[in-house]
Amino acid sequence: MTILYDMPLYRPPSEGNNLIVQATIGCSFNHCTFCSMYVTKEYRARPLDEVFADIDAGARDWPTAHRVFLADGDALTLPTDHLFEILDYLAARLPNLARVTAYATPKNLNEKSIEELAGLRARKLSLVYMGIESGATSILKRIMKGASQASHAKALARAREAGLKVSATVILGLGGKADWEEHVAGTAELVNQAPPTYLSTLQLDLEPAVYARFMERQEPGFEFQDDAGILAEQERLLSLMDPPSPVIFRSNHASNCLPLAGNLPKDRDALVAIVAAARAGVQPLRPRWIRGL
Repeated sequence: MTILYDMPLYRPPSEGNNLIVQATIGCSFNHCTFCSMYVTKEYRARPLDEVFADIDAGARDWPTAHRVFLADGDALTLPTDHLFEILDYLAARLPNLARVTAYATPKNLNEKSIEELAGLRARKLSLVYMGIESGATSILKRIMKGASQASHAKALARAREAGLKVSATVILGLGGKADWEEHVAGTAELVNQAPPTYLSTLQLDLEPAVYARFMERQEPGFEFQDDAGILAEQERLLSLMDPPSPVIFRSNHASNCLPLAGNLPKDRDALVAIVAAARAGVQPLRPRWIRGL
């Protein structure tokens, strides 16, 4: 027996070479207007016996697996005891297990106690992927994120206190041409207040299935940013970020017009210079035909 996934199956790019186990199906929130990942799925928590069977299959096929990603989009919404059982079973069946990861929402992190989060960390769930999208509360309301700058900051602080690393993402372009400065300023303010371990920027690119839903929540006359506008956002965002602890920064997701990599705040000026060169036409952009979601 091999694992039979409930498709479509999504995972962060960095989890592509790791064992994936679906602890849940879909996303319990599933209202973000820009996201098409789970629109075809109805959320459900998988019974433990189903999850254990998949772990058994994974252990037989890949007994040396040392990293596991818990899918789908909202595994951390499960009761903590339920997650403990999954993590304990993974450790029992995979002797080389070193790290477990999962997507997390601010709500997930804020609804669990620090002790519960620390318990997950003690069972090797050491990193969570969190979509910040924006630090501007007005933008977050518009995209129906179900979060605010304050709830984002609280979640990031709680994860840090519990010893969990956070890999956070921001979507450039969410404010459009009219509100990009508010989007960028709020995002920089959030990162400076509660820095994640890793921070990546993506570039807004909507699937046809969610285009109408996204536009329904926008102000009349909303205009999408072109590459020039995205570069202006990236340059401003980088110049405003001065986190009190180091943040590993990347913009290497396939959606981005300009791949970047560095550490903040140490490499901030160098990164800003690269973006400025791109805006001046000196630094080439990623060709459109190789960009994607």
